[in-house]
Amino acid sequence: MANVFDTAKYILSEIGGDISTMKLQKLCYYAFVERLVTSGKKLFDEQFEAWANGPVCRELFNVHKGKFFVSARDIPNGKLTDTLTQDEINCINCVLERDRETDGSVLSERTHREGPWKEARKGLPLSARCRNKITLKSIKEYYGRQA
Repeated sequence: MANVFDTAKYILSEIGGDISTMKLQKLCYYAFVERLVTSGKKLFDEQFEAWANGPVCRELFNVHKGKFFVSARDIPNGKLTDTLTQDEINCINCVLERDRETDGSVLSERTHREGPWKEARKGLPLSARCRNKITLKSIKEYYGRQA
C-alpha cells in the first residue's frame, strides 16, 4: 500500500513547483477522501488530525515542519514505497483537476465548513490546538452523501 509520502511526492511532482505546506496537506486530505469515497479503500494508512487550519497528517507535517513552501525534492526518498496504483493516481488526479489552482487557505476554509473536521474538533474554538483524529466513518458518511 502507498503511504502519505508517495501521495505528497506525486502531487508535488505533478504541480511541478513549490506550494504551501497548507495546500499540500489539504490536497493529500482530499485525495484520501476521493479514494475512500469512490472505492471504499484507503489511499494510505496515515490519518489526519483536526488542526486549527484544517486536516493535517502528522507524519507528513514532521517532514515539512518549519517550512512554508515545499516541492517534490523535500519528500525524502527513504520514506517512499513507490507503490501508487493507477486507480490511486486517478483519484489524486481527480483532486488535482479540481483544486490544482486553489490556494491553501481556501482549501483550509473549505474543510472548516465540512462535517468531518467539525466533528473531530467537537466545538473547540477555531484557534485551539487539537490532535483528534478525523475518523474514516465521518469521512465516508459526510463525503459519501456529497457524491
